[in-house]
Amino acid sequence: MPKVSAERPTRKPKLGQHFLIDEAAAMRTVEALGDITQSTVLEIGPGRGTLTGLLARRARRLIAIETDRVLAAQLRMNFSLTPNVEIIEGDILAIDFDTIFGPKPGSTRPGINQQPEPARVVGNLPYFITSDILLRLFHFRKYIESIVLMVQREVADRLAAKPGKSEYGLLSATAQLYARVEKLFTLPPDSFSPPPKVHSTVVRLTIDPRLETLRVPEAEFVKFLKLIFGQKRKTLWNNLKSDYETDALRTALTKANVKPNVRAEALTLEKTAALFRALSNAPLGAANL
Repeated sequence: MPKVSAERPTRKPKLGQHFLIDEAAAMRTVEALGDITQSTVLEIGPGRGTLTGLLARRARRLIAIETDRVLAAQLRMNFSLTPNVEIIEGDILAIDFDTIFGPKPGSTRPGINQQPEPARVVGNLPYFITSDILLRLFHFRKYIESIVLMVQREVADRLAAKPGKSEYGLLSATAQLYARVEKLFTLPPDSFSPPPKVHSTVVRLTIDPRLETLRVPEAEFVKFLKLIFGQKRKTLWNNLKSDYETDALRTALTKANVKPNVRAEALTLEKTAALFRALSNAPLGAANL
């Protein structure tokens, strides 16, 4: 998990922790959020607080979530006199976003529907749970405007991959269902201490859900994406045949103008949605009865 620090840490990092020592990269990451002077920023994994310090001087409100108890305590002490900074010790996968961003009891008059204030998210993600964190952020997207994250370069390639490329998969399709993805810049291992074995890339995801334009229900379509990418090297036919009757599947593929021998990675989201809609009322296969 890359942690950000202007100095080389004296405390031995936990397994997976890598502290950013490239101050220019830290500044570029913050600047990728845009003008945050009137915004709430959620920082994931502030670590030793270099990004936190830059953000605190710019953001109207900063909420930093750190899972490491010692680091969280140090951050609370360092920012105890900074009124716009709130340090929360906790796991981003367990934090209740409704509690953080939702209307507070007594803050609105009855009958008034207060729209949540969109926040901007920034952080350096633990590589092994990047997908889980992104899915949680997408789930609470009503509170989020944009996301700037440092991830493993290979993960960034998958997030931004286009259909037809080998990198395109479930993570690509899911991310692009909810957001516009941009790769911003890449950092070599020696930007961190200790240096990881991989390069890291900063990506920006601007929340822009496509569920309405694709005319698909969220939960069912995400489940469908998991099904067709379940075994990535298999054809669509082989991934779907156990879930749908043969004749119905053949009819739906023809209706959507999709060849049965192609793989899911070859389909755009539009084509995938068309196939999903064509299968919506198709009889289920024996495995699902």
